Amino acid sequence: MSYLPCIEIEPQGSATASVIWLHGLGASGNDFAPIVPELNLPDSMAVRFVFPHAPSIPVTVNGGMAMPAWYDILSMDIDRKIDETQILQSAEAINALIDREIERGVESDKILIAGFSQGGAVAYQTALSYPKPLAGLMTMSTYFATHETLSPSAANQALEIFISHGTQDPVVPELLGQRAVELLRSKGYEPLYATYPMQHEVCLPQIQDISRWLQERLS
Repeated sequence: MSYLPCIEIEPQGSATASVIWLHGLGASGNDFAPIVPELNLPDSMAVRFVFPHAPSIPVTVNGGMAMPAWYDILSMDIDRKIDETQILQSAEAINALIDREIERGVESDKILIAGFSQGGAVAYQTALSYPKPLAGLMTMSTYFATHETLSPSAANQALEIFISHGTQDPVVPELLGQRAVELLRSKGYEPLYATYPMQHEVCLPQIQDISRWLQERLS
């Protein structure tokens, strides 16, 4: 089986939980790895963090320049025209990483999917359609790109979802975060939504909230 290349941060003992965390457009798995120590998770949680690298592909809105991307973005209007085939392919690649964590001995309901910006759009598709129960879904500064075509998994109909967004985001307007909440509620989910006075980034109060939420989900 061929897997996406990843940065992995192992706990002190054998992992009993896993977080698969997807980066944004033009970034890499290195983008969020430095956050792990800042989460200050207790050693007793034994969480393995997996930060996959997206492949390098041409991106239309960046003049066709090749860069790390989970899918092509065809236009940057509010509705974000994207290559849906590519987003589904990326979700399948993340499914394979979830399956690998299960093979390594982590129960599916101790595996949490996280994503920032483009990675968050893939995280929505992956977690909500995965056929086994997961621990949670965490999305940051992103949008629900596949809401019209998603086939939800019954196993994750009650999935815990934490959405966070910057109120001053010039890249992915907060309106898209609010819209994701509304779309999820219309499908029967009950997401938690938080905003922070920041742009397209993460901030310390948000990291602290993420830490608390991960501890609730994975302890």
